[in-house]
Amino acid sequence: MERPIVRAAVVQAAPVLFDTSATLARLENLVREAAGQRADIAVFPEAFVGGYPKGLDFGARLGMRSAEGRDAYRRYFENAIKVPGPECALIGEMAQTSRMHLVIGIIERDGGTLYCTALMFGPDGRLLGKHRKLMPTALERIVWGQGDGSTLTVVNSEIGHIGSVICWENYMPLLRMAMYAQGIELYCAPTVDDRETWLPTMRMIALEGRCFVLSAGQYLTRADCPQTYSELLGGEPPAVLIRGGSCIVDPLGNVLLTPDFDGPSVRVAELDRRKIPRAKYDLDVVGHYARPDVFALSVNTATQAPVKFEPLPPI
Repeated sequence: MERPIVRAAVVQAAPVLFDTSATLARLENLVREAAGQRADIAVFPEAFVGGYPKGLDFGARLGMRSAEGRDAYRRYFENAIKVPGPECALIGEMAQTSRMHLVIGIIERDGGTLYCTALMFGPDGRLLGKHRKLMPTALERIVWGQGDGSTLTVVNSEIGHIGSVICWENYMPLLRMAMYAQGIELYCAPTVDDRETWLPTMRMIALEGRCFVLSAGQYLTRADCPQTYSELLGGEPPAVLIRGGSCIVDPLGNVLLTPDFDGPSVRVAELDRRKIPRAKYDLDVVGHYARPDVFALSVNTATQAPVKFEPLPPI
């Protein structure tokens, strides 16, 4: 039976950059901390496992790539994880041990390409689904591939319909509509966007989708980076590279957890899912407030394989 009251945690933290094993150890401690606050679900930031090396250009110039940039990418590639894979299985074990749902941003390695991905685990440790970022932003396109419509995933669970939209994907109106149409209730927004404008974005989405929005941002400091980071960056980085801003908003736009810019944190809010039908009473953008006779959205959910092997015709 689905539960009306859900305890949700947003985890504001950072990985140990370029050290996946140390990051997984940190992740385990943070999962334990969220479980200690009796959370039913914990949302972690974008690129938590694998890292978001803010400021690096990977040696890219128009028409040029440097040997140093290629080596920086190799290092980044080696710290990404496979899905499924041993690191993925370990995260599933953390979910099972804590009896929590986990939503966590990772850098996924598939063949020779990296993807910015969000994984969703159930309290039994199963991987319920994943979402690959459809449109990497700006220089992210140098190091991450594009996802496709096959991972516009919303999963059903005893605590509600859970989905994930990563960072600036939240500015894609049609993507949001695709999530609303799947009945998303716990709209998870892992991010590294630490600007003042992020909270109004989350409030607008909560109001538009009549859903709870849970946004977890990284809090990345110089201490989370290796000593060589200054060399990779081409100068000494600031003490704080990403300052957080995690928040939770209810379906009527009320802020349950205000953005936190003070440091790492694990914070919990109580979500009353009965607020969702109360909010949809006067606005359901994929129901009574839609005009399908005027507007229509078609979503291609097929996996876009670059190479397709067709069977040979019979001789």
